[in-house]
Amino acid sequence: MSLGNLNIKNMRRIIGIIMLLLLPTAGVFAKIDYENKILGTDRNISYTGRTERTTDGTVSYDWVGTYFQTDFTGGSIAVNISDTGTSFHNLFIDGKLIKKIKVNGNESHNVVLADGLDRGVHRLCLQKCTEGEYGRTTIHGLCLARGGTLKAVAPKERMIEVIGDSYTCGFGTESNNANDRFQLETENCNKAYGCIIAHYFNADYVLVAHSGQGLIKDWGDTVQVSAQNMSTRYTQVYDNYNRKTYDFKEYRPQLVIINLGTNDFALGAIPTAEQYVNAYLKLIDTVKLHYGDIPVFCIIPYSAGLYLTACLRQLKEKTATHNHIYVASPMPDIITQDYDMGAAWHPNYQGQRKIAMTLIPQISAIMGWQLNSYDL
Repeated sequence: MSLGNLNIKNMRRIIGIIMLLLLPTAGVFAKIDYENKILGTDRNISYTGRTERTTDGTVSYDWVGTYFQTDFTGGSIAVNISDTGTSFHNLFIDGKLIKKIKVNGNESHNVVLADGLDRGVHRLCLQKCTEGEYGRTTIHGLCLARGGTLKAVAPKERMIEVIGDSYTCGFGTESNNANDRFQLETENCNKAYGCIIAHYFNADYVLVAHSGQGLIKDWGDTVQVSAQNMSTRYTQVYDNYNRKTYDFKEYRPQLVIINLGTNDFALGAIPTAEQYVNAYLKLIDTVKLHYGDIPVFCIIPYSAGLYLTACLRQLKEKTATHNHIYVASPMPDIITQDYDMGAAWHPNYQGQRKIAMTLIPQISAIMGWQLNSYDL
């Protein structure tokens, strides 16, 4: 046996020993430490949206689109979570959608969000993509691999609040058949125009939206002014869990988008133009009372009939001399029944992208935000 062969064998043996020594260490480091839970109220967990923090360290919310972020190390992370009903959440790691997770049950339980990543810094985002009617989510805490750390995520320079109905919630966006019945699994706000626009402009976002709700009259209601509508819900911490008053202190957007009216003039009683326009002006006043004289962008829904369109034209006339109130251009014939409709005759992802594409240039002009090459 030559000296060269002996050296090669020794080198292989040494490399093998080193690998064996490293493997247990990596395994121990990646194991999630469930005994040392970091409370949901920890300052290194950044929430965006309307939330309620409790003295026991939990954070609860039910509005669609609410999300939390954190930068973590250690390679693995789990959330201790519960829900009053059933909610779906989009899981993003380092900006990439990993999967949608289903959460249900009032008992808190652990859900592994990432495991076996490298030990460096990774960004976690968990976004509630279904609406409050179906469940209130509570974050009890996060659990990391031993030695792992958390760091808060700084807010983006831009923030958009969107007030709306099922179009904003992403009702049926993951279906491609208008005749499909609605299922919670096909609702995904991240594939609706509001989130698409926010992602395009690299903005944080808050959705204040509930399917079937109108500005003052809900879908199918037999009275002209519903007891609970988006005008009343807008002042609440929760969408559906309770009616606790929101203090408007958690965030301050640079732009508010309002997309309401489709349900006001759908089945059932119809409000008068005066009732609708006056309620719209009151909602705008509420926005500006809490956020200051920021731009408010009022959308004419793609499905708006003649009556709703006429009402929004009246709104445009009444606000012509007001600062920073804008009424969007109409969107005639942009949605096709064959390709752009999802469950229960709501826009699917392609339809929602078309809506976003008509609004993005108008928002760019209003805000002075430059267009970019982002792929919708």
